Amino acid sequence: MFELSGILVIVAVILAFKGIRIVPQGEEWVVERLGKFAGVLSPGLHVINPLFTKVTYKVTTKDIILDVPEQEVITRDNAVILANAIAFIKVSNIERAVYGIENFREAMRNMVQTSLRSIIGGMDLNQALTSRDRIKAELKIAIADEALDWGLTVKSVEIQDIKPSHNMQEAMERQAAAERERVAVVTEAEGAKQSLILNAEARLEAARKDAEAQMVAAKASAESIKFITEAVKENNASAMFLLGDRYITALQKISVSENSKIVMMPGDLVGAVKSLVGGK
Repeated sequence: MFELSGILVIVAVILAFKGIRIVPQGEEWVVERLGKFAGVLSPGLHVINPLFTKVTYKVTTKDIILDVPEQEVITRDNAVILANAIAFIKVSNIERAVYGIENFREAMRNMVQTSLRSIIGGMDLNQALTSRDRIKAELKIAIADEALDWGLTVKSVEIQDIKPSHNMQEAMERQAAAERERVAVVTEAEGAKQSLILNAEARLEAARKDAEAQMVAAKASAESIKFITEAVKENNASAMFLLGDRYITALQKISVSENSKIVMMPGDLVGAVKSLVGGK
């Protein structure tokens, strides 16, 4: 009897020791009794029946960071881009998170990937590359309801990176280079056009000014001739003086010319001038 009592005491101590559970802060443990959900152990010291009750799941209550790997996504205009994201979730209902889905982490990761492909697939390439905030908002809405059914709360979803694939990036660079070359050619042609227009306008203005100058000179000559005509009606001495002066000037220019070797001068200069005006 003494030995049996000792054995029972030892067994009781072992069972009591095995029934003590200390749950750390930031975790909650799921316990089952005879294979059925029995409850959740919050952080602290707990004593359970080790024969019929056991801890089956240890679930963190902290925010969970889910890194969604990079994947290829085809846009509406058949462009291939690479996108990855990161989701911040929190377990709000441990029973649903444990028994509602096989692996809630993997399920949420796949849900984010699928929703991301669906959202970007409805956009053009330029929209997808410039609409991060829109993609993020639509992605959070798309996964929030499903996450709630699994006992999870979506705190935030961020798009880590979204960029064209390597081949698409090379094509875009070639397109951008061609566009820059086209703009340069157009700019150069436009500059040449403006230069031609300005030159034509300058020539037109110069011709107009020359015509105006010629008209002014013609008017002046006409006035001069008119004045001279009026002056020599009665006396041709003025005309003789003017013609004589010009005649002498012309002879001087001929005499200093390099091509002139011999200059013939009239013997009677006054008579020569008189003969030009028909005077006596």
